[in-house]
Amino acid sequence: MATVTRENIGTLHDTITVKLSKEDYMPSFEKSLKQYAKNANVPGFRKGMVPTGMVRKMYGQSVFNEEVIRVASRQLEDYMKNERMAIFAQPMLMPNGETRLDMNAPAEVDFKFEVGIKPEFDVASVISGASLTRYRIQVADSMLQDETERIKRRYGKVDEQTEVSAPDNIIYSTYEPCDADGNVTGAKIDDTEELSKMPAKLQEMLMGKNPEFSVVIRPADICTEEELASFLKDPLKAGAEAAENHYKLTITKVGHLIPAEMNAELFEKVFPNKDITTEEAFTARLGEELQGEYNRIAGERLQNEMFELLVHNVAIELPVDFLKRWMREGGEKPKTAEEVEAEFGGFDHQLRWQLISDKLLGENNINVTLDEVKADIKARVLAYFGLGPDQEDEAPWMDSYMEKISKDEKMVDETYRRLLFAKLFTFLETQFSIAETDITEEEFFKLADAHATHHHH
Repeated sequence: MATVTRENIGTLHDTITVKLSKEDYMPSFEKSLKQYAKNANVPGFRKGMVPTGMVRKMYGQSVFNEEVIRVASRQLEDYMKNERMAIFAQPMLMPNGETRLDMNAPAEVDFKFEVGIKPEFDVASVISGASLTRYRIQVADSMLQDETERIKRRYGKVDEQTEVSAPDNIIYSTYEPCDADGNVTGAKIDDTEELSKMPAKLQEMLMGKNPEFSVVIRPADICTEEELASFLKDPLKAGAEAAENHYKLTITKVGHLIPAEMNAELFEKVFPNKDITTEEAFTARLGEELQGEYNRIAGERLQNEMFELLVHNVAIELPVDFLKRWMREGGEKPKTAEEVEAEFGGFDHQLRWQLISDKLLGENNINVTLDEVKADIKARVLAYFGLGPDQEDEAPWMDSYMEKISKDEKMVDETYRRLLFAKLFTFLETQFSIAETDITEEEFFKLADAHATHHHH
């Protein structure tokens, strides 16, 4: 008769021992062996006519191993189901937790499994005791003016010039790794940049120069300390180690940007199908777009505040030893103890959020239907083409596109998860005490990071 016993070895960390007698597994082994004989393909014998003794000799041990493990696994599953155990991941065999199996000497066998048990914890008291702030970033007139100028430049035309003559010239160039004499040693990097955005010394070197002008530079020589990191990253796409390297810079073209005019043509390019015909209407619409973007950014900050507050303030005990072993051995590729220690902080953070969010979603019946997923995908596709929800008639290809995209499991899953967590955070906003306050863009981006504010363990 099979027996199952359980022993605690740490915080939410148990071992479960499954003890089997030969009477627990031999009948099912013999049955499985006979079934195997019926289906075995052995040269020289018709299917189903292979002598049982031959099947036993050829395949018996592997069938025996499978059957004993299957019986042990079933006993373990039944025990955990009866005990209503909620565990992390899967049970793991303890080191040396499996007895050597021999079909020719069937005997009592033990399997010892290690399990990490999910904790009980309280979220409601943390939510009820917290106060958060929803920031309303104000769209200043200067923001509207700056954004308007940026749009005019983006949609402007570039007049080709014979030389570099002004800070707002567009410099088309290449950078090639080389030695001190200019002999090229690496692949070419293309770049387009306004002269005024380049390091100050480089601006001086290029002023008055014509297309095809070349010069050998060293980032450390032409950049101030403040300019260096940015210049190495873009255009050079290199790390700090490249500061002392040489590059051959060649001007390939010089352009002068003529900003687009504020007219109906520009309005239609920026806001297609919105029937904007005056500068006033354009500015008003641009203000709405900026406000919407700032609302989104402020909303993301509020969500991060809720996330970090819950993760760091909800008291959750975890079976750390089990989880670290599972990280080492439970994945597709084993990890070293050093890798586990380096990754455990981030893993712990996400695991706590998974437990909290699962609890909140389940207790409050928050879910997303497939129809909601499809509707969201459709709306985003229409918006990409500048169409509203009521303009589907202008996209006759939509049905066939949706049929195709519905089979894209990754797209459907990503959309599902995004909508699910959007619903969760919308729900949480009704549970937290949230004060609203106006703030300037400059003040908002100086606020302390949400993780730094709430991290204290």
